[in-house]
Amino acid sequence: MLTLTPILAITGLALVFGLLLGYSNIRFHVEGDPIADQIDALLPQTQCGQCGFPGCRPYAEAIATGEAEINRCVPGGETVIIALADLLGRDPLPLDADVGEPKPKAVAVIDENECIGCTLCLQACPVDAIIGAAKQMHTVVRDLCTGCELCVPPCPVECIHMEPIKEDIRTWRWPYPEVEFEPAREATA
Repeated sequence: MLTLTPILAITGLALVFGLLLGYSNIRFHVEGDPIADQIDALLPQTQCGQCGFPGCRPYAEAIATGEAEINRCVPGGETVIIALADLLGRDPLPLDADVGEPKPKAVAVIDENECIGCTLCLQACPVDAIIGAAKQMHTVVRDLCTGCELCVPPCPVECIHMEPIKEDIRTWRWPYPEVEFEPAREATA
């Protein structure tokens, strides 16, 4: 009977604390930030890190909290900047020069005759668009490739290159006219 008392006491305490935790989870449950979720849905999900954040979700959270501007997504470019500006009620900004310049959409292509199967590109690809095995030829699934170029630097034989995506009716967009603005001149009285 003496050894049974501590076991019953610990079981009773565990039951009480479990019920308290369960109640507090129901009562005080906090969902994720809905603005961050909406921002994350607009980002291209390349997880390339070109914005200075380790992925699209951390960048979305930084925008939602005001720690980052909406113009740091190189793969998304002008389209994402305009969509983020519309969502947040801000004015669109040009792409931040610190993160890079806009590039035409491209996909990675592996020269399969030169590939040695080192798997370094597999490890670098954030969206698992490269398939292959160790000491075997690798290839890129074009539909999954986001064009982030993260697979190019680690390749020891330089058999990966970026191939621009040919423009068609789905990817073409009307170019904005080049307009130079002059600063407003103050009226002298």
